[in-house]
Amino acid sequence: MTGHRQRSGKHWVLQLFTAAAGWFAAAAWGAEPQVTEGFVNAPVAQVWRLFTTSEGYLATGAAQADVRLAIGGEIRSHYNPQGKLGDAETIVNEILAYEPERMLTIRIKQAPASFPHRDVVAGTWTVLYFTPAGENMTHVRIVGLGYDDSPGSQAMRKFFAEGNRWTLDHVAKAYWPKCKLCEKESG
Repeated sequence: MTGHRQRSGKHWVLQLFTAAAGWFAAAAWGAEPQVTEGFVNAPVAQVWRLFTTSEGYLATGAAQADVRLAIGGEIRSHYNPQGKLGDAETIVNEILAYEPERMLTIRIKQAPASFPHRDVVAGTWTVLYFTPAGENMTHVRIVGLGYDDSPGSQAMRKFFAEGNRWTLDHVAKAYWPKCKLCEKESG
């Protein structure tokens, strides 16, 4: 009888551990990633510079930008031309990782004071992938991660789905339609 109790006790502990691990995984990964994809009719090196240099970042729609490409570096941006970098409406993204001309990972370090989802920003991050897609064309994939199923997190996810789509379209529009495939498809 003692052996049965030990096995049952171990089995109970294993079940508890498994349940806790499942909860942790769900809490850590949360809801599905938010993915936005598109093509820019420019070489990868050029598109990479748009997201990783101060001058280039202005092409994403920001009115002001300061980019320091380094692990722990920051992308500071402001979307109000009358604002000032460093004020309460400045967005500060921290660079977590990058592989030149392939991948950039960032997280919001400081959201603007007026951002309606400031309370749920912690624990989210974004990965941008840059992939050659033919002659002078780049596939950009923006993946938002760390969302959970709470209403606030899902509202923020929707906000970034719309914002990332706008940003990617804004970047791509400057290069439309310069490739032969695009001209064929639009005509």
